[in-house]
Amino acid sequence: MSFKFEKLIVWQKAVDLAADVHELTKAFPKDELFILSAQIKRAADSVSLNIAEGSTGQSNAEFNKFLSYALRSDIEVVGCLFLAKKRNLIQEDNFNKLYKQCEEILAMLNSLRKTLKT
Repeated sequence: MSFKFEKLIVWQKAVDLAADVHELTKAFPKDELFILSAQIKRAADSVSLNIAEGSTGQSNAEFNKFLSYALRSDIEVVGCLFLAKKRNLIQEDNFNKLYKQCEEILAMLNSLRKTLKT
């Protein structure tokens, strides 16, 4: 049996983002373990988790609310990426890759939210 959210490409991309962020933070110094490392991982995980939770067959308005949470978490990941870049914890190519993933997810979340309103 499959769940509705598993078919959503935006959810699949959010899971990929979380995996990529997890790999990235493995290289962060120990003094960031409970600071930026934990924050960016929670935010990245939250994107896919909110999409999944919101898709439970409730109303479109309820799903839209959870997609809004996912969108905000996606933007939080971007904020964390800028902090990591400023602290020299991330290389430019990794920053750009993850930033683009976040941009794509943001656009997909916005598109999905628009379809729920119509």
